[in-house]
Amino acid sequence: MDIRKIQVTGGSSFVLSLPKNWAVKHNIQKNDPIGIITQADGNLLITADIKGISSQREKEFFLKDYADPDCLFRCLISAYITGYTAIKITSKIRIPPEVRQRVRLYTQMTIGQEVAEENDTSILLKDILNPIEMPLDNTIKRMYTIVKSMHEDAITALEENNPLLCQDIISRDNDIDRLHWLISRQYHLITHNPSLSRKMNITVGAAMTFFQISRTIERIADHAVTIATNIQSLLLLAPESGVEPDLGSDLITKFRIADEMALSIFKRSMRSFYDKNIREANAGIESLTALTQLYTKLKHESIQLKSPSSIYCGYIANSIARIGEYSSDISEIVINHCIGEE
Repeated sequence: MDIRKIQVTGGSSFVLSLPKNWAVKHNIQKNDPIGIITQADGNLLITADIKGISSQREKEFFLKDYADPDCLFRCLISAYITGYTAIKITSKIRIPPEVRQRVRLYTQMTIGQEVAEENDTSILLKDILNPIEMPLDNTIKRMYTIVKSMHEDAITALEENNPLLCQDIISRDNDIDRLHWLISRQYHLITHNPSLSRKMNITVGAAMTFFQISRTIERIADHAVTIATNIQSLLLLAPESGVEPDLGSDLITKFRIADEMALSIFKRSMRSFYDKNIREANAGIESLTALTQLYTKLKHESIQLKSPSSIYCGYIANSIARIGEYSSDISEIVINHCIGEE
């Protein structure tokens, strides 16, 4: 930390000299305007960017260092999340087809990423999305709506013996991943660019809360996929083993009741977030006890089944319980957020 003393001129003006290295780096000249931003914690941020122009960050991947196309794909996602606005993939030889396939998959799995230039030995990806056009709260609401429908449809698929609905639920998880990555990216951009925080009218602390909730919703979506996958396995038992799943309408009804209970905790936690309601958030945490008791009964009944369906039912019951637990995590995040803003 560079410590500097405040000087007083004219009896009333407080003057602070700028570090020379910083001024030279940003080409600061005499009489140039400098931006001073008061942060939420009372600190001052000095910036040479008074127009709020987003800084461009570039990342280059040399293909010789990423022989595994799957590793390159994961690194591309990481570059996207951490806020790089231009990504270049270069090679001394012709880029192989499997790498180009991963690049196409990357552009499909991310929002705002497009191939700007491409030839035999290089690919340039650029970000065309203006973060201001995708407010964090709108993205969270969309994630919430998708995940809620995924869980509701999962139990419907069990009730109706519908494997196609299960497959549709699994495919929707891609949408959740894309939206979660977008929120992760915007959070990183906001932490690196205070002017973007002002333009989006959101503090860094609030952006972190959105990121935490997004990550938790993404995990809830994963459990919807787990439920759908195990329901698919249940429905395949008959043609593979000649044994019909012996669940019974009573057990399926209990699965529906447990799922609705878990979703009610999820809905309450999200409502408490948008209403900034600590009481509602606390009530959501307290209601987890009833779900835990019902989960214990479901687990016991699943174990009593005298067929392979016992395993799949146990996994379904466990995922329903995890939905409630992750939802209560959201409520805890809400309480922390509300107390922190007081």
